[in-house]
Amino acid sequence: MKHRIVVLGAGYAGAYAAGNLARRLSPKDTEITVVNAVPDFVQRMRLPQLAAGQNIETPKLADVFAGTGIRLRLARVTAVDPERQVVAIADADSGGELGYDTLVYALGSHGDDRGVPGAAEHAFDVAARPSALRLRERLDSLGGRGEGGGVVVVGDGLTGIETATEIAESRPGLSVALIARGELGARLSAGARSHLRQACDRLGVTVLEHTSVEAVEATRVLCADGTALASDATVWTAGFEVSPIAAAGGLEVTGNGQIVVDRTMRSVSHPNVYATGDSAYAIGDNGRPLPMSCASAGYTGRQAIEAIVGRLTGRKIAKTKLVYTYNHISLGRRDGILQTVDDEGQAKPKYMGGRKPARIKAGILKTALWATSHPTFGMPKRRHRLAAAPDVSRREGARVAA
Repeated sequence: MKHRIVVLGAGYAGAYAAGNLARRLSPKDTEITVVNAVPDFVQRMRLPQLAAGQNIETPKLADVFAGTGIRLRLARVTAVDPERQVVAIADADSGGELGYDTLVYALGSHGDDRGVPGAAEHAFDVAARPSALRLRERLDSLGGRGEGGGVVVVGDGLTGIETATEIAESRPGLSVALIARGELGARLSAGARSHLRQACDRLGVTVLEHTSVEAVEATRVLCADGTALASDATVWTAGFEVSPIAAAGGLEVTGNGQIVVDRTMRSVSHPNVYATGDSAYAIGDNGRPLPMSCASAGYTGRQAIEAIVGRLTGRKIAKTKLVYTYNHISLGRRDGILQTVDDEGQAKPKYMGGRKPARIKAGILKTALWATSHPTFGMPKRRHRLAAAPDVSRREGARVAA
């Protein structure tokens, strides 16, 4: 019986982990299954561009994993039972259960409406491809590049800023407003904040600072100070949350549902479960929790790969970096900000703004897509065998039909 590795989620973290495990572990005694709800690889970092009307490449996961030996199961994860070592799934054939020996939990995060009345019913988001496409259709109905209506983006984090500026640049006929709970770009240095303001002015983005949203209606946004903003399309980017599946399954999680892991991304409560990306509560090398970000997905994914390969093959586990060194913000296609941060996560005085950081980020996104869509590039002819035969005594009762 082969050692069964199941990877939940095929975003940046999950697809990267699955491909690299396939590249480094021998198929003679391991089998890898990836469970994902949709058939495409979604470039989540570029969803604001997709919503704005730009064409974004979406490789088919079947093509991404072709020739790797990875089994792709298109299904939605409904539950995890770490005691029985099974995952419950739902698909077009009603679903079932998958047994595992090692689980990589990489289900990521989704938009958090913070319980604001009307946000779930009336607001759009760019946390997933279907929701970004719904926003795109709505913007198309408002007149595209011609004279149209008004868009209100709630939230001035990186996603909110990128969404507002992408829409404003791609659809100049629409009026765009950005609501910031505090000062615009509060986490940036003074110079970067100034650059951000100039970009918003150049693109015609109206910024409302120190403003809280109390409710979202079909055609307006109600603010705590009594202001009512007319809105033909409200975009909610005021936070992200993780799936409750890990908590419901009994894994040790934080208050927001992230899986608590050790330095190797291994669950502190269930040692055959690893978490990567937004799903993991990982402490970085600076002693602070890594933020939800694509960069964190890369670092946690690499560490999980090293830990799984090391433990299964009896090799020393390599310690990879767990760092967060900068914020990279797109301001449309021809402008951007690269803001470095210190060990405390605070912005350093020096920053880079303009076309160069925009080109740098475009290169990062292109590289991330290539690395994810070529997960076994340079696959060695001989891959690592397991240190010993798989232990089946613990899982005789957990073996279920896929």
